[in-house]
Amino acid sequence: MVLTVTINPLLERKFFLPQVVNGKEYRSLSPVFSVGGKGINVSRQLKMLNVDSLTFTILGGENGKKIRHLLEKKRINFTTSKTATETREATLLIETEKNCVTTFFSENNIITHAEAIEVISKLEKMIQNCEIVVLSGSTPSVEADIIFPQLIHFANKYDKISVLDTYGNHLKNCIDECPTILHNNLSEIKSSLNVDLQDENDIIEFLNFLYRKGIKQSFITNGADSVFCSKADFHYKIIPPKIDVKDATGSGDAFVAGIVYGHFHDLIFEETVKTAVAAGVINAQSFDVCNADYNDVKEIIPSISVYEIGKKMKTIDAP
Repeated sequence: MVLTVTINPLLERKFFLPQVVNGKEYRSLSPVFSVGGKGINVSRQLKMLNVDSLTFTILGGENGKKIRHLLEKKRINFTTSKTATETREATLLIETEKNCVTTFFSENNIITHAEAIEVISKLEKMIQNCEIVVLSGSTPSVEADIIFPQLIHFANKYDKISVLDTYGNHLKNCIDECPTILHNNLSEIKSSLNVDLQDENDIIEFLNFLYRKGIKQSFITNGADSVFCSKADFHYKIIPPKIDVKDATGSGDAFVAGIVYGHFHDLIFEETVKTAVAAGVINAQSFDVCNADYNDVKEIIPSISVYEIGKKMKTIDAP
């Protein structure tokens, strides 16, 4: 079983307009409601790739009730923990003619220390019964920063594959606990760890640092630019195809879903990373987050190039 964990979910209200004119009033608009949050996005994309998963999240207030209803409507398997505060929300203005999305976020809710401990206790039991655990997204409050590092510790304790995709002050502690697989985009690494990655050599050295920490596979994405990744101390550069981007929101989550798909099906490393890049590319061509069709992903894989950089290896197998 694949378990995804989102501790900072989001209720989204989306308004679709051809374009927005400053100062003009728009009346009787009907919002489209959806659920955001990186781990939930991963589960949604895994479903499109025919991989079952269970998503765990923390919900509170009326927004939490609406998110529960939306997850049920989309037939996403989920379980929750309660918080006393209202789950955050966002309003999105999507200008279809300009391929432009403007997002207005509410404040994060506050997860208390006691609520964080309850989450950790629940997830320790769940991790024992899964094969892969995906820890995705930001934390809503300082008190919640203890959750992901502790879950990585449990995954290692019970010999499970952990996939980490997070940012913020707790990222260093997460890395110190040594997840199996790490994904970040370049800007998240720079801001979260205060490191200066100016060129390819800097990125390779950072990948080496992650390997020395014990992380088996690392992936660094940078929007439409090249992906750099490592398996042990072997390094690769992946060139995605050129596309017209509509909305890149969720492309990193689609990428993570592709990595999980590869491990779930025991694909070789090159096939895994191509699947991940393809899912991210398809996602960026749509306003629909993490809903890339399996056949579309397969179709784009041949257009993705993978290059070994540094020392070479003859066969690349998944761990």
